[in-house]
Amino acid sequence: MTETARGLGEFDFAGDDHVVPFHVEGLDVRGRAVQLGPMLDAILERHNYPLPVARLVAETVVLTVLLGTSLKFEGKLIVQTQGDGPVDLVVADFSTPDRVRAYARYSQEALATAEQDGRTEPHELLGKGVLAFTIDQGAHMQRYQGIVELDGATLEEIAGAYFRQSEQIPTKVRLGVAELLDRDENGKPRHRWRAGGMVAQFLPDAPERMRQPDLPGGDGEEGEALELFTEDDLWSEAKVMVETIDTDELTDPTVGTERLLYRLFHERGVRVYQPQAVYDRCSCSREKIRGVLAGLDREDIENSIEDGVIKVTCEFCSTTYRFEASEVRPQ
Repeated sequence: MTETARGLGEFDFAGDDHVVPFHVEGLDVRGRAVQLGPMLDAILERHNYPLPVARLVAETVVLTVLLGTSLKFEGKLIVQTQGDGPVDLVVADFSTPDRVRAYARYSQEALATAEQDGRTEPHELLGKGVLAFTIDQGAHMQRYQGIVELDGATLEEIAGAYFRQSEQIPTKVRLGVAELLDRDENGKPRHRWRAGGMVAQFLPDAPERMRQPDLPGGDGEEGEALELFTEDDLWSEAKVMVETIDTDELTDPTVGTERLLYRLFHERGVRVYQPQAVYDRCSCSREKIRGVLAGLDREDIENSIEDGVIKVTCEFCSTTYRFEASEVRPQ
């Protein structure tokens, strides 16, 4: 947050596909909020996912955007779920300063069975596995990865558990996804996706105020340690405020990010920073794909050649790259 903070209304409203950093001085809370529209639509339309899968991808994109735009260096944040459910992989990555991409892998047969049985909640689609956050600062820097089990009914609960266990910063995450069915300028029916989210963190000047109750250790009576812990009053207030947000407020373009922030925190003096735009932009390229092929051995190359060419399709953006066999055969 290097930009000067301003009061709400001192510059134009951010609108869709712009992350709004904010600071609530009266609560010692900082965070980021966003509403996604056309950018998210472009990602989901490209893949034409079944509705339950599209919702998972949308939530993952929102979470990735909220966290990725906080990076202060040139690099990439990768958010990935991997489990044994019908949707065994969801991955989204944010490349600084503003590029987002995402895709999911799922079993059509297992998904159909889950839908027939009414098992379409996130934890039922993902199954048992992990949620991983990976920060990549480039070829000459070591990657950082944080992992948490897929232990929660929703992605926001799972993400909250990650911050609780790994970051040690009191954090509240809210994510929401909505489908819009309306008509275009020609009166034809159309389907659109919207999503929104917020991450709020308690960052007081005195670090000891950030202390949270210890995780259950297995000794003694259940809940005994929690009874001895008193949460900071300001953070308790902030959490209650964030928990009042419903999905409509997160996704409705007539509400907007700034109006939502005002509704939540105006009595405590919320300030916002310059919005940051995010775009549906893949980082794949012909040269990068060529480099991957150059790392394959001769047998793999020969097995990949069909009718004298190798075709490689990017899983994120669905762009297909075509290489003549002579371009990629080892010399």
